Amino acid sequence: MTAAAPTTLTDVARHAGVSRATVSLVLRGSPLVAAGTQLRVREAVAAVGYVYNRGAATMRGTGTKTVGLLVTEIDNPFFAELTAGASAALDIAGYIPFLATTEESAARQDRAVQRLREHHVDGLILCPSMETRPAWIAGLAERGVRLVQVMRFVKDSIGDFAGPANEAGMEALTEHLIRLGHRRIAFAGAAVMHSGLRQRVAGVRAALRRHGLPAPLVLRTPATRAGGAEAAVRLCAMPERPSALMCCNDVVAFGAMQALRERGLGIGRDIAVTGVGDVPEAAACLPGLTTLATNPRGIGREAVRLLLRRIADPKAAPEHVALPVRLVVRGSTGGGNRSGEL
Repeated sequence: MTAAAPTTLTDVARHAGVSRATVSLVLRGSPLVAAGTQLRVREAVAAVGYVYNRGAATMRGTGTKTVGLLVTEIDNPFFAELTAGASAALDIAGYIPFLATTEESAARQDRAVQRLREHHVDGLILCPSMETRPAWIAGLAERGVRLVQVMRFVKDSIGDFAGPANEAGMEALTEHLIRLGHRRIAFAGAAVMHSGLRQRVAGVRAALRRHGLPAPLVLRTPATRAGGAEAAVRLCAMPERPSALMCCNDVVAFGAMQALRERGLGIGRDIAVTGVGDVPEAAACLPGLTTLATNPRGIGREAVRLLLRRIADPKAAPEHVALPVRLVVRGSTGGGNRSGEL
């Protein structure tokens, strides 16, 4: 049996009733073709079973319509939400993401970036691992890699960034606890002090200092559910434990709340607990978690906007975006439910 000949641009053009040049423009994402014609061409592509040779297009310098998305952990629901937001924004723009996790390893991050560059991705959205050095970021820029840092920004590095307004948000969250009468506050999840965590701790310290209160007790526990439980165990062993536990993210708070309950403490009654992120579980747990809504999907969308801008204009001035956060008050601090943007 003779194999069928592969379909070509000419087959698509004939089916759509347009020229080969028009088909080529549509497949390359050109804005020069009318929307109705683009639709007709794409329907023809599907009808005749044509597969666009993206590799050949890349050799011609037209891009691959792919983006590398690197996060430190995918099992944290915050990063799952951020990935969803970025993926949706990329889809609207006609791109697809290649996802990789680094697990806080600079070596693993470097390998992932190398593989993504071998696949000629058009740019990278990166939550840098803790060991990332500014020279490494600069090296990517020198090699023409379009890059947006997300959630963390490597000190003394260059380029675009998208993340939440960490410091202002944590000041407001601390002020909420102070209004409730808390004077001794602990902060959990500080084992790895990246730029975002430094901003969060700075916000807590600024609010306490403004009221003449002691600096927070910073617990160098992992930013995980198990790390939250470890922080709770440490607090319970203290002769004079703090009355409020501020956690670096919601996942840490969930672990802390469970461990505190197991030791007979009432969340929101005997001790206040707060998180950061407002992932879906924050509203569903009992009591509900007081937290900062940092809009991870919005951050993902903003990172995509910055990257597409960088792809279109590689020489544009760097842009840093800090998205506003929202205080969400629930039962874990003993108050009624309410929220407000900061």
